[in-house]
Amino acid sequence: MKYMMLMQFSEQNDLQPMHTWAPEDVKAHIEFMHTTNEKLTAAGEFVEAQGLAAPDQGRIVRANGDGPPIVTDGPYPETKEFLVGYWIVDCESMERAIELAAYVSAAPGPGGRPFNMPIEVRQVMSARSEEL
Repeated sequence: MKYMMLMQFSEQNDLQPMHTWAPEDVKAHIEFMHTTNEKLTAAGEFVEAQGLAAPDQGRIVRANGDGPPIVTDGPYPETKEFLVGYWIVDCESMERAIELAAYVSAAPGPGGRPFNMPIEVRQVMSARSEEL
């Protein structure tokens, strides 16, 4: 089964934005992520992973009837949590996906301490071909 692991940034958890970290801490964190992807690939569980731009670079788009779409720019000061990246993994169970998420959550942060970033795990739903 496929699962999406959503990496969340939360101001409520006092997580420091990466741009405030020492360069060696950023390097260690990125190396951890690359190594994690290599391990998932070797185990046959890696499908995809991507980091995302900050919310102030995003746009909210809504249909507007027959007119042009309504586009709202960031930043969104009321946002306390936002998605910073994700993995899609293909593994045998939710328990395994949770195990992988816990591993990723402990990625090194400032000073090499585990970052303990919240990781949301959700199954990727797929319709059988006869249902389409």
